[in-house]
Amino acid sequence: MHTQRAFLPVRSRAPLRLGLAGGGTDLSPYCDMYGGSILNVTIDRFAYATIEPGDDRKVRFVAEDLGHEEVLDADVPFDCNQGLRLHRAVYNHFIRTCNQNRPIPMTLTTWIECPFGSGLGASSALVVALIGAFQRLLNVSSSKKETAALAYTLEREQLALSGGRQDQYSAAFGGLNYMEFCSDNKVIVTPLSVDMRTVNELEASLLLCFTGVSRSSSSIIDTQINAIRSNKARTMESMHILKKNALEMKLALMDDDLERLARLLHDGWQAKKQTAADISNNVIDDIYSQALDAGAWAGKISGAGGGGFMMLLADPVRKNRVLSLLQEKSYQVFNCHFTFSGLESWNFTETATRRKPAAGRAVS
Repeated sequence: MHTQRAFLPVRSRAPLRLGLAGGGTDLSPYCDMYGGSILNVTIDRFAYATIEPGDDRKVRFVAEDLGHEEVLDADVPFDCNQGLRLHRAVYNHFIRTCNQNRPIPMTLTTWIECPFGSGLGASSALVVALIGAFQRLLNVSSSKKETAALAYTLEREQLALSGGRQDQYSAAFGGLNYMEFCSDNKVIVTPLSVDMRTVNELEASLLLCFTGVSRSSSSIIDTQINAIRSNKARTMESMHILKKNALEMKLALMDDDLERLARLLHDGWQAKKQTAADISNNVIDDIYSQALDAGAWAGKISGAGGGGFMMLLADPVRKNRVLSLLQEKSYQVFNCHFTFSGLESWNFTETATRRKPAAGRAVS
């Protein structure tokens, strides 16, 4: 008979990201055939995971931001085709690989600092945060690259959720990175040594505008993948432009040339819209047009498209004009700050009050 060891409560967080250039080229089969290139940066919004060990033979999965809770008998494996699938998949993996298939009663609580369908890589950041929490709980040592690869495997392969590879790596590594995605699942992450004056100027120029449209990226991504597989000329040409755009934007950053970066951001957005029909719409086009009229230099949707957050660049002295105009149109507009830490986890003092199942929430 095994004795259940004592566990300390754990909390973790992983940052969300802005895709600056190359978005979509990290999708298979494009990156498998041609190699993908991505430039992204993490921001000060996070996905959080908290594990509080229990003693009642129950496992509680709680998504606080979604208002959803599941209470399950502490038995494995859990069915990952229903419920909070990300929570279940990560739990199953670590119980199987690191705890000899012995269930751990717990309350696993998550929340993300952005709306659903934001285009900020939130679901992948959540998977990375979940992995980080279990790694600390079970004293598992893993590199950033190994953590990101596991997140990709669980999310994209095991759960078959559509998407690319950049989100898992940006959440695990953090910071401003140029990423290359090659055949045979080889990934090269290069943190950029950019002058902090340039980084600060880019941050000072940046605005985020929530389009008011939350969307599921899967349909857009599936359209892109189908177009790549059928070698659709317009999509393939646009993908090649996006890949080149990422390298050129990296060089613009290294050269402290934000004017060229802004031009590349605009060009990348025009190319991105050619890869699938639903990437832009009247709302997105209207936001972009009005922002340019108010003095913005350039912008693009972060993520697959169709909604979520639009990032905009403007002269720091004059960007308040853009912010004010969009706010007058009832859009939510935010300044944005970068973060250079990736996945983090820590132990904390356990609260005295144990969580009870919330009335009215889903219980399996």
